[in-house]
Amino acid sequence: MRLLLDTHVLLWALAEPERLSPLATAALVSPQNAVLVSAVSAWEIAIKQSLNKIELPGPAETWLPAAIEQTGFGWLDIRPTDALRVRGLPWHHRDPFDRMLVAQAGDDFTLVTHDKSFDAYAVTVLPA
Repeated sequence: MRLLLDTHVLLWALAEPERLSPLATAALVSPQNAVLVSAVSAWEIAIKQSLNKIELPGPAETWLPAAIEQTGFGWLDIRPTDALRVRGLPWHHRDPFDRMLVAQAGDDFTLVTHDKSFDAYAVTVLPA
């Protein structure tokens, strides 16, 4: 299975893994699954840290890449087709970062999230 992490799930996995459901934890550690983090999550984390809305162990630009490498998660770039796919999404959710995750998930990924608003989209969701 190919998993795409919502930003809060990424932060929980890195700093507060006890917040994840047993199902999500098992999926993230399973060697049968590819776990990916979207570049949009890095962008969201950088913005939130610059606004003092989240506290991280270090600057996002150094801490996050090192943490991702340590976990073995991979990165998912934002392609122009992903950005353009957002236009066609229904407005169930107004958060631009979450809308990009939905566009990227499409049929290729299972989106790991605790956010119930993703259920309104035509994506596969794994509850975090």
